[in-house]
Amino acid sequence: MFQSIIADFHQHLWLYLSIPFISGFIGYVTKVIAIQMMFAPLEFKGIRLFGLPIGWQGIVPRKAEKMATVAVELMTSKLIRPEEIFARLDPKRIAKEIELPMMAAAAEITREVAQEYQPGLWEGMPEFARKRLIRRIQAKAPEIVEHIMTEVQKDVAHYFDIKHMVISNLLKDKRLLNEIFKKVGKQEFKFFSNAGFFFGFGIGVIQMVCWVLFKQPWMLPAFGGFVGFFSDWIALQMMFRPLRPKKILGVTIQGLFIKRQNEVAADYAALISKQLLTSRNMMEELFSGTHSARVIELVSRHVKQEIDLQAGIVRPLVVYAMGGEKYQRLKEQVATRIMAQLPETMKHVESYAEDAMDVRNTLVTRMQQLTPEEFEGMLRPAFKEDEWSLIIVGAVLGFLVGEMQIHLML
Repeated sequence: MFQSIIADFHQHLWLYLSIPFISGFIGYVTKVIAIQMMFAPLEFKGIRLFGLPIGWQGIVPRKAEKMATVAVELMTSKLIRPEEIFARLDPKRIAKEIELPMMAAAAEITREVAQEYQPGLWEGMPEFARKRLIRRIQAKAPEIVEHIMTEVQKDVAHYFDIKHMVISNLLKDKRLLNEIFKKVGKQEFKFFSNAGFFFGFGIGVIQMVCWVLFKQPWMLPAFGGFVGFFSDWIALQMMFRPLRPKKILGVTIQGLFIKRQNEVAADYAALISKQLLTSRNMMEELFSGTHSARVIELVSRHVKQEIDLQAGIVRPLVVYAMGGEKYQRLKEQVATRIMAQLPETMKHVESYAEDAMDVRNTLVTRMQQLTPEEFEGMLRPAFKEDEWSLIIVGAVLGFLVGEMQIHLML
């Protein structure tokens, strides 16, 4: 019997030798598909059958809100606080940076509002008087911004919602959320795919021996399913476990992702500081985010106070000439126009703000100080949400390829 097995093996040598390679291929392909299923498609693709969705959406985009919330919780609790980064901004420097565009805006706003509310008076004023009024308002405009920024710094949480900023930007651009996880786990995803082949090949050698000895049709799909299942599971474990270095047979091992903490910190910080925690996004949140009504009220209060201050002793005469209600509307209009101009004007601060806030270096330093448990939470949620669904898909694909192998063998 043994000699007949040897003869059969020699006769079908290349066919039998193909088994470990096909098994390795199964291991590799199931990993590649698993990674793709994590990130694609961005939106649900499929049909609804009896009201139930039949199809697929990438795990990360499907769980975008939850994953964005996890990311921002880690960011705000362990890495960086809004109060800290806003405190690094110098209101006087901001006023200086926006002085020229703000002065131009102030001159335009003054002319427009004056012509709208007191056209006859404005046209009848001598040129030098109009220029003098514009210059006075121009001189005060940057000061108003300085006062506003100083007040914001005193109570950042009252005017700025970093959680809303991060989550809304990630939900608006799910590709960015995908990119964060891909960038953070680029080496791990590569290992995940390659490990699938080697694990599959090793199991395939056992599969080949069993087939040569027993030739049972159920073996190939069973082994295929096992390869898809086991290689997914063991590769995931190797990425994150053990959390802390352990010596086994004289060899120190640690989860591959955890071991790369310093490198990951640099990649993550570069991406977040360039695309998410930017000065532009922060200013957008400040002037149009969830707490923007408070900022509008703050701007309006400072502008109205400045108008009253500039009116000085002639204020009663101005109110008398225009009427109290019209004077109040004028102040509201000036405040509204300045508020509308501020987001565009504040773009001139971006270069200074990026340097002053120093988000990238702060993130790198803090991330390198995270415990292994905290650091695992950066990438693991992408797997953990539907880890078992990925493993089951791997097993099913492996089983189907095993069925195809039967036809090849027989």
